[in-house]
Amino acid sequence: MNLIQYFDLNGERAVGAVDGDVTRQVNGATSVYALAQAAIAAQTGIGALIAQQGLGETVDKAALLAEGRLLAPVDHPDPAHLYVTGTGLTHLGSAATRDAMHKSNGTKTEDNLTDSMKMFRMGLDNGKPTDGTKGVQPEWFYKGNGYTVVNPGHPIPSPSFALDAGEEPEIAGIYLIDHNGQPRRLGFALANEFSDHVTERINYLYLAHSKLRACSFGPELRLGDLPAHIEGKSRIWRDGQVIWEKPFLSGEDNMSHTIANLEYHHFKYELFRNPGDIHVHCFGTATLSFADGISTKPNDIFEIEEAQFGAALRNPIRVETEHPVIVGNVY
Repeated sequence: MNLIQYFDLNGERAVGAVDGDVTRQVNGATSVYALAQAAIAAQTGIGALIAQQGLGETVDKAALLAEGRLLAPVDHPDPAHLYVTGTGLTHLGSAATRDAMHKSNGTKTEDNLTDSMKMFRMGLDNGKPTDGTKGVQPEWFYKGNGYTVVNPGHPIPSPSFALDAGEEPEIAGIYLIDHNGQPRRLGFALANEFSDHVTERINYLYLAHSKLRACSFGPELRLGDLPAHIEGKSRIWRDGQVIWEKPFLSGEDNMSHTIANLEYHHFKYELFRNPGDIHVHCFGTATLSFADGISTKPNDIFEIEEAQFGAALRNPIRVETEHPVIVGNVY
């Protein structure tokens, strides 16, 4: 079962349960967040809770997308309590583009490897421990909070100062921290971990800046475990034509880390275990249009799809106008 969130025809929030080609409204549900809280309180699963509440009218998912009424598949009543984070260099083949970017700057280590390649090799060596120990920690970055999340179908804003507006097709894990401070996995979703690769290429230490961008995920939340093999398509549309398309792989069969290892190294920090918070954690990718020399333009449309996750995630690009920042004193 997959879940969506949307506005009904009266402008009220609602939750839909997707089963194949049929989507039906979940009775009495206005948010996945509330459903998850109720499921934890009842010591049951979200699916079981939905079965108890029952399903109502059929929903036209395509119409929701076309009319802009679809929401991200999970959000928080206070957007500041939703974290968007991620890990990089976690997929087989993911080091090639990053390594080439950093070699161009002459950023080498003492053994003639870039830091990116060294970290990638660390993951290959110890990202999937089999003896119960914790594996090596991955590259990690902060992306933003709930205010940076763009609903499916809506434009992803690129700042006026950005040097690039590039997609990153990924899988995101979705988590709620329970009242005991323990992360509870709700499921997984497609994600566009939108980044500025030109800024990152200037200097690896600009990676943090390059990640402070908007993002989008969904449209559907897939309940249950992550498939071991994920093979989707990432596309860019311009003026009604596909100008770039490439497969992307994910799932543990295609990764140098286990999901459990990536989760541990995120949630080991007490900061990320505050009861009631939502976490959207992106697991990385090995596929970028930037690596193929693509430079996006305003109104280009990103499309990321994988059949196991339901509807495709589509967002156009919008370049923002510059807003002057004036720092004043209060003393």
